[in-house]
Amino acid sequence: MSLQNEKIRLKEYRELLLKKKAQEEIKIDVINELNLQRGQGLTSPTSGTSTEETRLLMEYIDRANIFNISKRDEQRGKILKYRKFFKSKRNQQVEIYFKCGKEVIYKEGKVSTIGRDFVMLTNLRDRIWIKYDVITSANIPFGIPNYSNTHQHYLYDNQLRKKLLTQFGQIVSKRDILKQQFYEESLQTNLLAWEDTWLIIHTNEHDRKIGKLHQLEAGMVTLSVFNKRETVMLQDIYYIETIRFINILRHVYQSIRK
Repeated sequence: MSLQNEKIRLKEYRELLLKKKAQEEIKIDVINELNLQRGQGLTSPTSGTSTEETRLLMEYIDRANIFNISKRDEQRGKILKYRKFFKSKRNQQVEIYFKCGKEVIYKEGKVSTIGRDFVMLTNLRDRIWIKYDVITSANIPFGIPNYSNTHQHYLYDNQLRKKLLTQFGQIVSKRDILKQQFYEESLQTNLLAWEDTWLIIHTNEHDRKIGKLHQLEAGMVTLSVFNKRETVMLQDIYYIETIRFINILRHVYQSIRK
């Protein structure tokens, strides 16, 4: 019997619906069933598929969007791909190939910070800031397993949660981990936290500046060596490294000799 082609009375319509309802296959939603047992009520599904299928679909759409952007804007797509790759390898060992002028550079270390336009690697001796736009290739070193980060936050800090709700900007600005969690820093913003740190700034294969980070303003990085000041345009920087104490002494000695 078709409800569209025939006119029926309300009583007949109700009987027809009840008959169809009795013939329906009942599918048990385990999530809502458990929520009802806990007294939490019903929740609407995010999609017509299962939760794991939805997660996989979201990841697929995210990656597909990045490659579609790369077809339209290669430079922007490149940055998005590196950012996505390094986020998936946070606190894990990676290797990066890039060129500084004509010189090919290889760096290896753990992914410490993923910024808007840079990544920071750390090892036992140094910190290295590398801009995305100079990177040629990033990968996992040979012999190191490709594993996902299994760290999960099972313990919740209720005091921190309350402070984030009431004093978000003040709390996040004091913790580097929270900064990375809630927004992506630029290279300039990140370097502000390393004031008075001795650095080597590479602007070409034969051009580097050594000094203590003194100031960052209007796209300019100012280094100081005693009373001498040197400025570097942020856009001219290829990569930055922290400098060890023995190298500082060597640099000071060479400066005195000159």
